[in-house]
Amino acid sequence: MNDGVILLVEDNPDDVTFTLRAFTKNNIRNRVVVASDGAAAIDLLHPSDGGAPLRPALILLDMKLPRYDGLEVLRRIRADPVTQPLPVVVLTTSSEERDIVESYRLGANSYVRKPVVFADFVDAANILGRYWLVVNEPVPARPGSR
Repeated sequence: MNDGVILLVEDNPDDVTFTLRAFTKNNIRNRVVVASDGAAAIDLLHPSDGGAPLRPALILLDMKLPRYDGLEVLRRIRADPVTQPLPVVVLTTSSEERDIVESYRLGANSYVRKPVVFADFVDAANILGRYWLVVNEPVPARPGSR
C-alpha cells in the first residue's frame, strides 16, 4: 500500500498490538507512529522542540485518552491550516452519541467503533487501510501541485 505514515493515537497497549497485527494480516506495510496520549499526538504534529513535524497520510484517533482527549486533539488538528486537511478517523470503543456527534462537528472524516472480536477488527482495519491509503485521493502536499 501507499508509503504514507499512519499516526495511531491510542493509549491502550493491547489495542496498539491488535491494530498493528491487523495491519500486518492485511499487508498494510505503512510505517505506524504511535502516540500514547493526546498531548504526544499534538507534539508530533507540532513539535515543541522545533523538530520536523509529522504529516501522516492517516490519523487513527481514540476518544478516551490521557492528557488531551480525542475531541481536543481533533479540535487542535482542525484549528491549524497545516493539519486541517489531514484525514482523521476516530477509531474508538465509545458508542456515546455525544462523542459521535461532536467528532463529526469538529471535522472527523469517519467514526468507527472498534470491533471486540479480533477477526472483525482485522476486517475493519483492511477496509480502513484500503480506503484511506489506496482509494482515497489525499490533499496534495502543496495545494495546486500534483
